[in-house]
Amino acid sequence: MTYMQADYGWMIQHYCLKQFQLTMEGIGQRLWCDWDETVGTYGELTNCTALIAERLDCYWPNRLVDEFFVAVHKQYFRNCSPSGRALHDPPNSILCPFILLPILITLLMTALVVWRSKRSEGIV
Repeated sequence: MTYMQADYGWMIQHYCLKQFQLTMEGIGQRLWCDWDETVGTYGELTNCTALIAERLDCYWPNRLVDEFFVAVHKQYFRNCSPSGRALHDPPNSILCPFILLPILITLLMTALVVWRSKRSEGIV
């Protein structure tokens, strides 16, 4: 069984990983965290490891597959968010109102309180 595991490890490295690396280079590092761009490639990698395990009559998933995918994630997906979406700031047209509106409301409420307190001073 150890002999089969050695063959299996070599085969997933040289067949599955090589194709995955070529495809990921084609996608470009900027889009690695975009799940819509990488899900197909990732699925092909998963299927490749399962197909080789089946051909070699190995269990799948197994320890080698786990270690293989941990290494793939460390190399390609370590900076990605758990949701699979690339994180970035919203456009200024959306961000500015969320910043300015609370500031304006605070200033307006402060002015209203000061105005009401000055107005009620004369009334006894």
